[in-house]
Amino acid sequence: MQPEYLMHPNIDPVIVSVGPLAVRWYGLMYLLGLAFAFWWGSRQVKQPRHSQAGWTEKRFSDLVFWSFMGVILGGRIGYVLFYKFADFIANPLFLFDVLNGGMSFHGGLLGVITVLAIFAKKTQMPLLRVGDFVAPLVPVGLGFGRIGNFINGELWGRVSDVPWAMVFPDAGPDPRHPSQLYQAFLEGAVLFALLAFFARKPRPMGAVSGLFLIGYGCARFVVEFFRQPDAHLGLLSLGWSMGQWLSLPMILIGAAMMVWAYRSKGNTAAKGAA
Repeated sequence: MQPEYLMHPNIDPVIVSVGPLAVRWYGLMYLLGLAFAFWWGSRQVKQPRHSQAGWTEKRFSDLVFWSFMGVILGGRIGYVLFYKFADFIANPLFLFDVLNGGMSFHGGLLGVITVLAIFAKKTQMPLLRVGDFVAPLVPVGLGFGRIGNFINGELWGRVSDVPWAMVFPDAGPDPRHPSQLYQAFLEGAVLFALLAFFARKPRPMGAVSGLFLIGYGCARFVVEFFRQPDAHLGLLSLGWSMGQWLSLPMILIGAAMMVWAYRSKGNTAAKGAA
């Protein structure tokens, strides 16, 4: 007798629509992540050690806005370059075809780093100090984003027979890992708890940023073993997915940053770490 598996709830991705305007769950998840980052950061910026490091509420609110723009632009550009480059070469306007979706975390990260670099130069704050403040604000938004993927029934996992395997509407009849929920848990809840706990005490400048890169890179690398590779890319060298190859440099750079932070002669506590 064939075992019964869980069925994806097949939630309508559109919450409500009025004429051509539609509010989607995925967009709502982005807004929830942004709202949490703003709330958590606003609490942190009021602490003496952060205000003494040059943080003000206005500076922080400006940074949140531009970082959000960096996520959107970098995420889209990264997706096109990393995952759909052939489509872009065939039709450069594909870059602007945002209605059909397509975002890359690694591209969004590069977009945010660009914004942070500009912000650091403008405010004359060390880039690593800015990164240390921002890093703990990111994971919850990542977790909400993965929940949005699950609601949309996209980016499903590989075929599996585990008891919690799930049949997704557009993934055929085979049950699969709900890898979006794995990512929401590891990249969202676990990574946030790790960073929030680590950053409670002053740390060497760059240590919190380094831990974020290691934590996300490891979480993403592991979950990729359960996530279905992109159909047009498949598995690459060593049987690794594109997500794993993009995460490996994050882990190595993060580890190097933490070693540098703790060994540097200028090993002063990062007053700007959240």
